[in-house]
Amino acid sequence: MSKIRTATATLGAAALLATPLALLGGPAHADGPEQDRDFRVGGAEVDFSVEKEDGRFEVEVEVEDAEPGSRWRVVLKHDGRKVHSRVHRADGDGDVADIDKDRPDTKGADAFKLRVKKIGGGERSRTITMR
Repeated sequence: MSKIRTATATLGAAALLATPLALLGGPAHADGPEQDRDFRVGGAEVDFSVEKEDGRFEVEVEVEDAEPGSRWRVVLKHDGRKVHSRVHRADGDGDVADIDKDRPDTKGADAFKLRVKKIGGGERSRTITMR
């Protein structure tokens, strides 16, 4: 009988400890799903993310750690339509661009395509599809 009580007490204690940990493991953004694409191009780091919030999409693009003074073309498309196209210049810290766009949720899946090109250098693109 003593072994059964010990096992029951151990299981009960484990369940009590695991419950708060399970609650902490939930989504960090309760507003909606988020997708990220991080990549490097031409020596710079690019962080591209899309989050659905309140029936709209928040699109963020950060280009950092580039050679100071270098020029970069950043093109963002939403379902094939350009929503940002501009040449940016890296500042003294190597920060190129910090782009925030608020986009509507359209019918069906929404595709966001980012193209980053160093003028006179490499080019990369990434796509995030949100349903």
